[in-house]
Amino acid sequence: MTIVVQKHTSGRFWSRARIGGALAVALLGGGLLIAAPGAEAADEFPAFGLPLAPGQAVRSAGIHSDNGTSGVKNAIDMNPADDTVRAPLAGTVRIQHCSGGDWVTIDHADGWRTGYYHMEDVKVTEGQQVEQGAELGNVGNALPCGGSSSGAHVHFTLWRLTASAAERSSRPVAAGNWNDVSYERLAGEVADETGVAVDGKVFGGWRFNEAAQQYSGTATRVRDNESVSLPGRFDYESPTSPTTTAPPTTTPSTVSTR
Repeated sequence: MTIVVQKHTSGRFWSRARIGGALAVALLGGGLLIAAPGAEAADEFPAFGLPLAPGQAVRSAGIHSDNGTSGVKNAIDMNPADDTVRAPLAGTVRIQHCSGGDWVTIDHADGWRTGYYHMEDVKVTEGQQVEQGAELGNVGNALPCGGSSSGAHVHFTLWRLTASAAERSSRPVAAGNWNDVSYERLAGEVADETGVAVDGKVFGGWRFNEAAQQYSGTATRVRDNESVSLPGRFDYESPTSPTTTAPPTTTPSTVSTR
């Protein structure tokens, strides 16, 4: 950060601070602070879409933690009508390798990461730059690092990497290198450090709110406050009101409980 202090003709002193490329200007003694656009925007939540194409129904088993029992609720299970998983925002693909195969994560700006577990027929490669809406693969039951699945879906997760560039070798997991990290460890140690709760977050115009129970919560369409209880089904960016579906008495075959 660079700070420059200059005396104004009024006798007051102006302080200019350049922080991360953004210019903030303060009038010392006058209580005035003018920040250039973006000076405080670094921590704003990204404009994520949902991990599917708009204009279709999606079934969700609800909001839950990675292991489905405890910890930060950073996951939403989804099964779009067309079975295709897509990037919710532009970013860089990071393929995570395990003994049972690979799974996909995408690194976005400001340390944000999204994850896509259980996918099959993966269509992206390590380091690939993808735009919002790019096809990633299909919903599935893949278990490359462990875990379980009772029906084809994508286990969509939200993360924020905490390691700095200088710490990438000493803190590889916090930096996002999850190669050979078991699902049990991912759902515990990794989620504790880098998992971000989806509660209150907006994806594709829908705000998701968790509930006390695992695999529950609500999805509320921001533009008209129509709300769907989860587990349930809703229309992604459809011009019609969302279709609410009562939770099934048993776990649906189309959506897993993990």
